[in-house]
Amino acid sequence: MTTVITGGSRGIGAATARRLVRDGHRVVISYRQAADEARLLEKELGVLAVRADTSNEDDVARLFDEAGDDITGVVNNAGITSPSGPLAQLRTEDLRRVVDVNVMGAFFVAREASRRMTRGAIVNVSSGAATLGSPGEYVHYAATKAAVDALTIGLGKELAPRGIRVNCVQPGTIRTDIHQLSGQPDRPDKVAGRVPMGRPGEAEEIANAIAWLLSEESSYATGAILRVTGGT
Repeated sequence: MTTVITGGSRGIGAATARRLVRDGHRVVISYRQAADEARLLEKELGVLAVRADTSNEDDVARLFDEAGDDITGVVNNAGITSPSGPLAQLRTEDLRRVVDVNVMGAFFVAREASRRMTRGAIVNVSSGAATLGSPGEYVHYAATKAAVDALTIGLGKELAPRGIRVNCVQPGTIRTDIHQLSGQPDRPDKVAGRVPMGRPGEAEEIANAIAWLLSEESSYATGAILRVTGGT
């Protein structure tokens, strides 16, 4: 079984690659900029790393071409944020890039998976921000992740008759590099007090949820949104 993980070179994507390799998957990851991290994972895990910008539909098609014919799993994980702040202060170019990657990229990956898969499961990676809104910080990011939730529900119904399940994980605040792009690298620890469990999450905890949704243990779940946020 081959599973494609977009944005698989670091953070949640890399943790998921490690978990799925342990579970016996053949894993293909995509990366856009983190070439060094991707090559290290190739050596460590034996995965295939393919440079692809998921906001480019031709890159997405090439990624699936290189993954091969027997794709039974897709982890639609690639996503970005931008410098944080109130919506009124955000630059148009940042808004467009976040929408291009988080929405159009997710659509392109889901569309390609729909065209090529004959069985298996797709797991979209959303965010707890989709229901919290992230005022003053990430309203635009939260809105793009709400789109991913809607994609999950609709595509889950659309592909169910074909034996393809589509589910979604909503991570909470997780210790990953994404916070550096927002200009708040220490954000996970700063917001820990807002989390009922009293701590940020780890990428491996999200990887475990993704692995379950890909497995036959979740065989009757489709269109589901699994919140893994420590209680927020």
